[in-house]
Amino acid sequence: MISALMWPLLIGLLLSGGFEALLKPRPRPFWQRGVAANGVHAGSWVLLFGLLVLLLQRPWFAVMVFLSLQLVVVQSSNTKSNTLNEPFICHDFEYFWDALLHPRLYVPFFGVGLAIAASSAAAVAVGAFFYWETSLVTSEGASRFLISAFEVIAIGVLLLSFSTPKLPAITLQPTQDLQRLGLFASLWAYGMALMRSPIPTPEQSPFYHLTEVAKASKDEQILPNQTLPNQTLPNIVLVQSESFFDPRPWCEEVDANLLRHYDNTRTKALQHGALNVPAWGANTVRTECAVLTGIPPDQWGARQFNPYRTLSRHPRPSLASALKAAGYRTVCVHPYLASFYFRHKVIPLLGFDHFIDINAFESCDKSGHYISDLAVARKIGRLLEDDDNRPLFIFVITMENHGPLHLEAPNQTTLANTLPNAPWPLPGHLRDLAVYLHHLSESDKMLASVKNSLNTAKRPGLLGWYGDHVPILPEAYTHFTPPDSRTPYMIWSTEQMATASLAAAREPFELAANELGVQLFKQVFGHAMNSDVIKAEPEPQEQE
Repeated sequence: MISALMWPLLIGLLLSGGFEALLKPRPRPFWQRGVAANGVHAGSWVLLFGLLVLLLQRPWFAVMVFLSLQLVVVQSSNTKSNTLNEPFICHDFEYFWDALLHPRLYVPFFGVGLAIAASSAAAVAVGAFFYWETSLVTSEGASRFLISAFEVIAIGVLLLSFSTPKLPAITLQPTQDLQRLGLFASLWAYGMALMRSPIPTPEQSPFYHLTEVAKASKDEQILPNQTLPNQTLPNIVLVQSESFFDPRPWCEEVDANLLRHYDNTRTKALQHGALNVPAWGANTVRTECAVLTGIPPDQWGARQFNPYRTLSRHPRPSLASALKAAGYRTVCVHPYLASFYFRHKVIPLLGFDHFIDINAFESCDKSGHYISDLAVARKIGRLLEDDDNRPLFIFVITMENHGPLHLEAPNQTTLANTLPNAPWPLPGHLRDLAVYLHHLSESDKMLASVKNSLNTAKRPGLLGWYGDHVPILPEAYTHFTPPDSRTPYMIWSTEQMATASLAAAREPFELAANELGVQLFKQVFGHAMNSDVIKAEPEPQEQE
């Protein structure tokens, strides 16, 4: 029985090693990886081969199934590297389930044709192997088959038990770790790092201490500026604009007046500059988490790649909870499914009173495949009109400019305002860019609409605006070279606040994403933070 398993096991192991050469970036050759990394590769293959043989009872069929699954991971990794500058890591396995729930967000990047072809080939292969390869389980040899399969599984477990503890520490730079360790070892290393990473403590969020500032400001009625009308705290709108960045310095073909409202706002902003975001092309929650909690990515360890999974079970202080402590009504607006990225759990735990998701919008509100930015701006305007005598904090997560951009056809009539000198039909590197620029111009109109709503509200207003990451435009980046990964941000106020801001600054500043929420908070409570009555750091308590 062992001899019937030996050849499939060895040939499958060699083929799995060969398939790693298809990865982009390609890992180091096996002889440069170290014994532990190679042991993890071999142990993973032997263990999974044994489990598949036990399940399928056909060793060559088991080899085919394993290699097919490996090819799916390899192709997914290459697609992710091409679009997001980051290869596949163990955290990404959950996205296979998300791809079933939200296929439009994932499958088009993999390739619809490739997905159909791969599924069809798998179906044919399954039928063929069941027809031609006979089962190893017979009435006389069932016990021998089970013993042999469990022996193979035990060998795989022993190899992994010996090798995984000896893996070198990962750098949390997925590309480097994949190249250094190979696919299997890097998956195991990131999985173990995820389980071992400590959860940031509440005290690691700056809003842990700033909540005390907000509470004291409310209790003592210490306002950010005594000259504000009726001594009222301002309404605050913080917009995380999907894939918002300024493409004009990067691509000279873009119309100079594409973002005229953004340009006008920036010249009058209290603060503006470049935001260092921990994401490229996607993974919005990495930036979102940093802005809301103020906790930098490195403090999350291996949890930084999807911090909302941790926050869904271990809430931490946030900008919303600090403002809520000051008496704000807190609302999050996201025109998409509330369950995506666990937001239906995370957003309330972060201190938001209300979560407005896609159910609050109509199909006529769409622009392209998603709810338009202008529809979201109208929702913000209605919220600001609903005065219940409390200041209002609105955090907005837009969707209009979300990819895949190549599923939408560019409109020739809009090119005069986006790419005025572009030929028609558009060359490949400008096709997706034209779609993106059209929606980006709609984001610019949203900015003007939100400013108008803040200006006409009874209270003074404060607006924060930033992009979560640059868009996915691989062909344009190949042609023009990739842009800076940073995105723009700015903090703007209505006239009632602009003359008295304690943090007013016209010069551009560079910020990390986790500092933006704190800067917005300081614009409101700067006076309280600098007063002798309130201290940002609590007094140390004596231990009993």
